[in-house]
Amino acid sequence: MSLFRCPVCAAPLTREESAYRCGAGHNFDISKEGYTYLLPPNQKHSAAPGDDKGMAAARRDFLSKEYYRPLLNTLSSHILALSGDSPDILDAGCGEGYYTAGIYQALVDAGKTPRMAGIDISKFILRYAAKRAKNVEFAVASCYHLPLADQSVDILLNCFSPLAIDEIWRVLRPGGHFLYVVPAANHLWELKQVLYDNPYPNEEKETPYEGFTYDAILPVEDTITLPSQADIHALFQMTPYYWKTPKAGSERLAALHELTTRISFRVHVFTKKV
Repeated sequence: MSLFRCPVCAAPLTREESAYRCGAGHNFDISKEGYTYLLPPNQKHSAAPGDDKGMAAARRDFLSKEYYRPLLNTLSSHILALSGDSPDILDAGCGEGYYTAGIYQALVDAGKTPRMAGIDISKFILRYAAKRAKNVEFAVASCYHLPLADQSVDILLNCFSPLAIDEIWRVLRPGGHFLYVVPAANHLWELKQVLYDNPYPNEEKETPYEGFTYDAILPVEDTITLPSQADIHALFQMTPYYWKTPKAGSERLAALHELTTRISFRVHVFTKKV
C-alpha cells in the first residue's frame, strides 16, 4: 500500500505498474520518470507552480556535486537515530530529491526498511527526484494539503519549504518527529557580499509550535569553493536572490570564475506530543 491517499476522496491508494488507484475508482497516472500528480485543480494557483525548468536544473546540477553534503550527513545521522526498523518518512517539499535519496540510502545501509515519499509543487523538479530515487514515491502536491492519511508517518522533513504546521501535526503519528531546515544568519554570506552593496544576515528565531516539544537545534557549518562560473550560476539560480538582485550585483557575480562562501544551516527538531 502507498503512503499516499486519494486527493479526491481521501481513500488509500494502491500503486500499480502505471497508475495509483483507490477503491472508489479514482486513477492517477505514473509518469515515465516515476512520479504521479496528486494536486487538485483548486490547489493549483498557476499553470506551472513551483520551480521552473531552469531552477530545477540548477538545483540538480549544484546538489549533485555534493556542495551541501554536510547538511545531508547531519540529516541522515539524526533521522537514523530517531527511526525504528521500518519507518514511514515524508519529505515535504523534496525538490529534486537530493536529501530524500541520501536519507533513504543511509537508512537502507543501516539495515532498516524505510517506506518513504516525497512531495513538491513543481512537476519539473520531481522529474529529477523520481529518477534519483527509484524506491521512493514522489507526487506533485501541496505542503498545505498533504495527500497522506492522519497519523501516517513517523518522521517528516521540511527543507527550505513552506511551513504548514497544522498539516505536519495531522500526518505525524504521536511521538513522531519533524525536522525543519532553515538557512542560518551567515548562510552564503560571501555570495551576498558580491550581489549586494549592503547585505544583511538572515533572521534566526526559535518558534515553538503547539502540540510539539522543541527538542534541539542542530547547527551545520562549512565553507565551499565553487571552481567555475557554471557552478556559481547554478547556486545563484537556486536561491531567492536570483529574482531580486539588482543588475549590477548579477553582473559582478557573472564576472567571477571562482567563489568561496560559507554555508550555514539550522535543523530545528520537534516531536509531536503523545
